[in-house]
Amino acid sequence: MALVKLYLSPALLLLVLTCPLWQVSQSMSVISKGPMTDSCVFYARTLLKNITETLTQENLFHGIDCPKQGVKLNTETDTVSVCSPKESKCSGTLKSEFDQESCLTNIGEDLRHYYKFLAAQWDPESLLGQTVLLRLRDLMENCFKWSLPTDLSSEEAAAAHESDFDKRLSLCKVLKGFQVRTITINRAISYINSGEHTK
Repeated sequence: MALVKLYLSPALLLLVLTCPLWQVSQSMSVISKGPMTDSCVFYARTLLKNITETLTQENLFHGIDCPKQGVKLNTETDTVSVCSPKESKCSGTLKSEFDQESCLTNIGEDLRHYYKFLAAQWDPESLLGQTVLLRLRDLMENCFKWSLPTDLSSEEAAAAHESDFDKRLSLCKVLKGFQVRTITINRAISYINSGEHTK
């Protein structure tokens, strides 16, 4: 019995020592991104401005009354709830803490989701590539580098099976959803940049 304890003790000690390191390494991707600087605030504002301007492009949405269409949001993230400020009562309940790591992780996932969708769109006149995608990439490269996608093949394959009208209608709805989410992202980045969450 004592022999078993001798063998188990080093194994348990090794397990205890490596588990916290694994957990730290999992969260380091967010911590190593650095703070939300003034330039991150600028990139986020520029992105929102570009999305808003792109939604008025007649060339993209010819034959579609885009302002009257519904909004399609990314429902795979919790950005709205986890990025609400400390002491916020927006959701009906008082939020006592702000989890910066969770907020930044959800924002990064949103940015990746919308980047992959928009990069897969047919864009012969580069209306997306020279505006929204360019500004989105600026924000990602400078403030959320880890969130840049590496593979776009599945989205491209899915987009290829839709009609031109369906693609443009989907683009309108998703871009409107991205505009709404980018407002939240702007507020969160500005909040983190202000340092209010640490007080």
